[in-house]
Amino acid sequence: MQILRTPDDRFADLPDFAFEPHYAEIAAIPGDADSGTLRVHYLDEGPRDAAPVLLMHGEPSWSFLYRHMIPTLVAAGHRVVAPDLVGFGRSDKPAATDDYTYARHVAWMSELLFGHLDLGGITFFGQDWGGLVGLRLVAAAPERFDRVVVGNTGLPVGDGKLSEAFLNWQRFSRESPVFPIGNIVNGGCAGDLPPEVIAAYDAPFPDDTFKAGARIFPSLVPSMPDDPASADNAAAWEVFAHWEKPWLCAFSDGDPVTKGGDGIFLRTVPGTQGQPHTTIEGGGHFLQEDKGPELAQVIVEFIDRTR
Repeated sequence: MQILRTPDDRFADLPDFAFEPHYAEIAAIPGDADSGTLRVHYLDEGPRDAAPVLLMHGEPSWSFLYRHMIPTLVAAGHRVVAPDLVGFGRSDKPAATDDYTYARHVAWMSELLFGHLDLGGITFFGQDWGGLVGLRLVAAAPERFDRVVVGNTGLPVGDGKLSEAFLNWQRFSRESPVFPIGNIVNGGCAGDLPPEVIAAYDAPFPDDTFKAGARIFPSLVPSMPDDPASADNAAAWEVFAHWEKPWLCAFSDGDPVTKGGDGIFLRTVPGTQGQPHTTIEGGGHFLQEDKGPELAQVIVEFIDRTR
């Protein structure tokens, strides 16, 4: 496995992002101690003895996405952990698209969050692929999680028809000679981002050789019942069908990709009953970018309500 590492100077002087980086070494191929290691980055803010709020990003962003949420959560007394998925942000980037699978993403994050950090008492928030990966972790180790918040995400099992727009996105991500990460994030926001913020989303990717993980992610979404991840996702839904702990939906009103996606959680997860589900108004797909402080306050109030 060829592994690329973004130079540290690419992350200098990013706007509103004066957080200390933290790193862990994990197996490059999960379960294979002889496969070499990957350096995985995470943010870890707030008191270490507080129960953690775990914030997981999706495609093609990184923990920079949470820069406007972390201060609100820390000010409320919470520890905040925000990892960069392998292939994104400050984390190492395997150079071949074949190096990435849905199962590996779950195993890589499991090793970081459970094996290295040994997190427990977690409040989880995931958006986009942060939900697809993170909810698998919730289902695999439910005893480590006290509550769940989801926004603009899902957990597909491959039994539904993908929209033409999503199929076009899959093709574009695989085939386009140009894959402009910052502009892609900008296109998923309700308003236009400043040039320096777009540049910050581009920062992890000095050139296209670093983008294998970002390019292949859309193609890893289960699209058929025989997809390699479908059975594991279905097993996770079996866990959630009996999930009694507090579960909150906080989707935005301006995301055509996941609009209505909260419905399956509300119908399936018992822990959603009686919770103050909310719609974040004025948020696009990347609601953390559009309405970060507001979303963080929703999480703070949910934790206070369900302690």
